Amino acid sequence: MRSLNIVTITDEEGAQMHTLEAIMAATIMVVIILFAVQATSLTPLTSSTANAHIESQMYIIGQDMLTSLDHSSNGQNSDLKDEIINWNGEMYVWNGTNYQSDDNKNNSLDGPVVDLLKLILVDYGIAHNIEFTYSSISESGNYTKYNEKLENYYIYNGDPSDNAVIVSRKVLLSESDVGSSYKTATGIPDVDGSTTALYNIIDVKLTLWRM
Repeated sequence: MRSLNIVTITDEEGAQMHTLEAIMAATIMVVIILFAVQATSLTPLTSSTANAHIESQMYIIGQDMLTSLDHSSNGQNSDLKDEIINWNGEMYVWNGTNYQSDDNKNNSLDGPVVDLLKLILVDYGIAHNIEFTYSSISESGNYTKYNEKLENYYIYNGDPSDNAVIVSRKVLLSESDVGSSYKTATGIPDVDGSTTALYNIIDVKLTLWRM
C-alpha cells in the first residue's frame, strides 16, 4: 500500500507566509502607484481642462499612497499608524535631502512612510503637506464636552497653490497604542478617558500640489 506523506505547517511558517503575502501586496501597490505617476504628464498647462485632469490624477495618487501606507495584516499596525504612534509632536520640513525638524535640526524622519514620499512625490516634484487632525476635549464642572477638531502639521512644505488636492484617511488609536507621555509630546488627548479602549481618531490629511 502506498504511504501518504502529510505535510504540516507550523504557526511560525504560517506567520512567515502571511508576512510574505503582506510584503508582496504592498510592493504591488507601490508599483501601481509608480506606474500611474510615470504614465501621467504632470507639467503645468494653461488649459483648465488639462489642469483638472492633472488634479484628478494627483488625487488618485494621494489616495493610493494612503491606502498603501495604511495596509496591515495579522493584527500588526500599518506603517501609517506606526508613524502617528511614534510622532514626537514636531513639524518636519523637506530640506532638499531629508525631512528635518523645524525645531531641532538634528532630528530627521526615516522609515517606510518617508521612503514612499520620496519615491512618489519628491522625485516627481510634487509638493506636499501632511496634517494630523484630531478631537480635543475640555472639562467644565462635572461634564466633558468635545471641542472642534484641532490640526497639527506633521510635514509642512509651504502654502498650497490654488490647484492643490487633499486626500485623507482616518486612523484609530487605542489606549494600548500610546504611552503616558504621548499627550504631552503631541497634544493629542484621550477623548474617551477610561470609559473604553478608544484613545482618539486621527484624520491624516495629505495635500498635494504642483510647484
